Amino acid sequence: MIQQYKTVAGYGEQEIVIERSRFIGYAQRATTEEEATAFIAMIKKKHWDATHNCSAFVIGEHDQIQRSSDDGEPSGTAGKPILECIKKNGLKDTVVVVTRYFGGIKLGAGGLVRAYTAGTVAALQGARIVAHILHVRITVTVDYHWWGKVENELRVGDHRVVDTSYTDTVAVQVLIPAGEEDGFVERMTDLTNGQAEILLEEKEYVEVPIEEVGEEA
Repeated sequence: MIQQYKTVAGYGEQEIVIERSRFIGYAQRATTEEEATAFIAMIKKKHWDATHNCSAFVIGEHDQIQRSSDDGEPSGTAGKPILECIKKNGLKDTVVVVTRYFGGIKLGAGGLVRAYTAGTVAALQGARIVAHILHVRITVTVDYHWWGKVENELRVGDHRVVDTSYTDTVAVQVLIPAGEEDGFVERMTDLTNGQAEILLEEKEYVEVPIEEVGEEA
């Protein structure tokens, strides 16, 4: 599993007008080729009367599935620019469809490339780009005697607490960024004089706004 990657938060839609042609950009998260093609088919059905429904998608941890379609536009002027825009933004598991209603003015090859790129940017803005950061779920179980110190450490450290259960002991589940789990375990062990029961569980991705991590994601 990779440390982190970018994708879209979910469904997004946004329209722009260029030289009287309407370009409606649609974006969606898709984790399989089947999901991506189903989304494209849905948009094509919705806009059955459009001049073109051009599309592209990138699927997989290593971008191993990449497809694009010009849907009747001159070769390389629509699907490829959409695909390149997705890749330029470093997005994974993302499908984009740009629907065009011709407005009567021909754009030329260069104009089409710019227009479909702009339509893709609009779609991605509508969908919002997010980062998925790999975390490790850790369960810390302590006697009530130690809970005050543990709770304070979790609050001060701004850790992601996902669940807390109170029985004869307190068990708290925390999501720690992958690579930082050893330091967290060491802090919990020191804090409780080795009395905490600490269990490292599965790894999972946590979705955060891209603004929180910057462009390194």
